[in-house]
Formats: sequence, structure tokens, C-alpha cells
Amino acid sequence: MTTRREFLKTALVAGTAWPSLRVLGQGGRGRMMRSPLDPSQIPAYRAKIIPIDRWAGLKADFAKILESDGVARHKLFQAYFKPLDFALPPDLKDARSIVVLATFAKSASVDFKYNGQARSVSVPFQYYQDEWTPKRLQAAIRADIVKEPGRKLADISPRVPLKYLAARGGLGVFGRNNLIYVDGMGSYCLLHAYVTDAPLAGDPDAGLQLLGECRHCSLCDRACPTACIGRTQFIIDAGRCVTLFNENAGDFPNFVLPSMHSALMGCLKCQDICPENRRIPEVKTTLAGVAEEETKAILKGKPSEAMLQSVRKQLRLFPAVPAADFGPVLKRNLGMLIRA
Repeated sequence: MTTRREFLKTALVAGTAWPSLRVLGQGGRGRMMRSPLDPSQIPAYRAKIIPIDRWAGLKADFAKILESDGVARHKLFQAYFKPLDFALPPDLKDARSIVVLATFAKSASVDFKYNGQARSVSVPFQYYQDEWTPKRLQAAIRADIVKEPGRKLADISPRVPLKYLAARGGLGVFGRNNLIYVDGMGSYCLLHAYVTDAPLAGDPDAGLQLLGECRHCSLCDRACPTACIGRTQFIIDAGRCVTLFNENAGDFPNFVLPSMHSALMGCLKCQDICPENRRIPEVKTTLAGVAEEETKAILKGKPSEAMLQSVRKQLRLFPAVPAADFGPVLKRNLGMLIRA
């Protein structure tokens, strides 16, 4: 299975060259509260096309961003940049178009049984497989976008900065929380990138833009438990983000307190409080519950390998951490939530 949902690549990487951002909707003062969307208005996905002749320029521009002072230097965060080399598959040297997509995604909740009670735990959408399997996504691209049988198509998501491409392609705009907002989805979306040899009509370069509603709103930075979202500038300190630590093995730094954790992995506090996201209905779903025997074994750090695989399959979890670290990370994170 392709690693299309590596969370920090989707949720943290890029979005650091804020001096070049253009603010959308600058007129007026105060927050602009827009009407809630009808569920029928939520698109299953949106897509934009980047012509291949812009690829070298996008790569060069992104390299300049990495060299800027706005990029967090924490070693865990920097490690996520290493695979982002813009490389295309060897059999697609005749590539003509890049398809950048956003699929609407719902966060999930799961009940862990513990001491006779069901403890509801949040699982952000970046960590479990929804109905948009890689097979279904490719089929949709071929049928709805490429529309030419026999054309080559390959997933390049693990090799590119998805948020950066989504912004430059006009698919979405950045929020103050450094997440991408897509029309009709808010930030509840997963980003993907595919390359094809089909000569598709390209969309114009949109540059880097900031959601206009963020200009006079500071709800996300106030909700951030570690204060990693800047209040006076649109740059986050990714080296303080809870997500950076709770999906990696090891001890938390002293500034990350047990009370700051709100999900099995990752964090949704800056998204759930966002007025733009509150317009989006139906953003939650439910996964199968975890039995008390399994919960206690996880918390004791003594689950069998078969049990861990069963829980991962039951919760449809992506391998966000190496297999050897999954048990310890699950024990540590679940313990923070259930025993808090």
C-alpha cells in the first residue's frame, strides 16, 4: 500500500514561506462567519492539473523555502523533507501532467473498553483507511480526469510536498494553522499527487494564498496546546507540534504534558475549533470498538503480535510508525488519554 497518508507530510511540511502569501478577502474587519454547508454540497474530491513544464520551477521554489528561516529545524521535522525530491517514475519520462487531488475525509472515534466503561478516543482522518483506497482513487482519476484508456498513471505522493503543490495548483489555500483549506471541505481533506502521460489542460499557478478569514481570527492559536501556532505571524513552530512527537517513539519533551493529548495519534484541536471547518457537516465517523482484554494488554505493554495486528486491522490504521514501535507508541498514547 502506498504511503499516501504520512501525516506530517500532509499536515506540517511546507507552508513556511509566509512573506510571499497573498491574503484572500482582505476587506472588512472581524471574522466573516459564513453559512453552514448542506451535506450534498460536500464534494467527494476536487482536483487541479499542473503542466509538467512547471515542474522544475516548482522544485526550485520549494528548495528556496527549505532554505528560509521560516522552516523549523527540529530533527524529527527535518527528516520528513528527505524523501521530497520531486522524482518521477522512470517509466514516465514522457510525463505531461501532474494531477493534485483532495479527497474529503472524516475523523473517527473508537471506543476502548476499560474497567467496564467505553472510553471514546479520537482517530484523525490521516491515520485510518477510509473508502478512498488507492485502487478506487486511481480508477476515479482514470475515469473522470484522464479519460483516455491506456495512459500511464502513477502515485507520486510520497515524493512531493503535497500542501505546497495543492496551493500552487489552486486546489486550496493555507490557513493560519498551516493546513490546506479546500472549497467545500475545509481542512478535512487528504491530499494526493499523481503523474500521467496524458496532456491534460493545466490550471494557472495560484501562488501561495492565505485564507482571508484567518486575517482577524486567532482561535486556532489559542486552542493549540503547545502554542506552536504564531499569533503575530503566519508561521508555525513545527518543532512544538504535538503530532510531531505522539506519532514517533520515545519520551515526550517536558513541555508536552499529558493533558495536551486529544487523539490516539496526531491532534485536531486547531481544526475542530476553526470557524471555516464548523461550516462542514458530517465530519465524524465511528470505527469498531476495542475489547477490554485488548485495551488492558496494550496499556500493560504486553499485547501479542497477533493482537496488535488485529487491533490495527480493526481500526484500519495506517502504519504511521515502524512496526517495532507500534506497540510502545500505542501504549504511551492510549495511556495518556484513558488515564488522564
